[in-house]
Amino acid sequence: MTVTLRPPRHSPPPGGPDTDIGEMSAPAAPIRRRRRREAIRGYLYVVPAFLVFAVFLGAPLVQTVQYSFYDWNGIGTATVAGMSNYLTVFDDEQLRASFLHAAILMVFYAAVPVVVALILSAVISRAHAMKSMSFYRTVLFLPQVIATVVIGTIWISIYSGNGLLNQTLRAVGLGSLTRVWLGDHNVALIAIGLIGTWLNIGLCMVLFLSGIGNIAPELFEAARLDGAGRFREFIAIALPSLRGQIAVALTLTVVSALKTFDLVYITTRGGPGTATTVPALEAYNRAFNTGQVGLASAVAVVLTVVIIGLTFLISRITPRETE
Repeated sequence: MTVTLRPPRHSPPPGGPDTDIGEMSAPAAPIRRRRRREAIRGYLYVVPAFLVFAVFLGAPLVQTVQYSFYDWNGIGTATVAGMSNYLTVFDDEQLRASFLHAAILMVFYAAVPVVVALILSAVISRAHAMKSMSFYRTVLFLPQVIATVVIGTIWISIYSGNGLLNQTLRAVGLGSLTRVWLGDHNVALIAIGLIGTWLNIGLCMVLFLSGIGNIAPELFEAARLDGAGRFREFIAIALPSLRGQIAVALTLTVVSALKTFDLVYITTRGGPGTATTVPALEAYNRAFNTGQVGLASAVAVVLTVVIIGLTFLISRITPRETE
């Protein structure tokens, strides 16, 4: 008698040859189509802003880079200059001085406002129960909503020979210190820098107060229970939590210092002499007053690269938030 052994029959695994592949992929197809439609819809929302950027910023930027490689007076025929305009930016003593002035202004526009705003934010956040706190916040932020032309005109009056600053110095017995502040070669740049300090303190303070408002109150309560004083409480809790706001404040204020033009143009026009020249003012003068459009474009390109580089550096040195 012969016995034939057969292998046992097993049910095919899910997704095996007996399973219809179309049935497995059918639910995934509508999901992919829906995601594609959502992505396209998102790009459509961005298109108007991108077109505005391309027309009013992108195209002029490309043209500026193109002009920087030519010698051109803005009217006649342009001739190829190669890299000579960029070499002039670094060789010309007046242009180098303008970038040095911008670096000095960064101290007054960025470093000083950030430090002062941190101190004011610590005081105001602890005095939130005091009356008129909203009034003080409004007064400190007020310069941000005033036109720069108005600000420059006001400070010209304050810094004049018979202005408020000199009158105050005479009233307190410091008449020997009085001078025409914007006309003094030694202090004109510092005087403009102090205007920038007054202008940016309110912006930094609003950013820091919003950051402090997002800190969990339990952290401050725990610090008080541990016996931490106000200074220790601010250094240990508030300051580490404001890393993002400090980075934003530094970025905005550094950029405003480097690209400042209107305030200098209104108050001193780069004078006395060249004591308060800045890169943006030099680019304007070279393009419209001396007919050096190619050199002015090179100054603008170098200034743009410096701004991008410093912005990138600030973003890199800012500690990342841990997950």
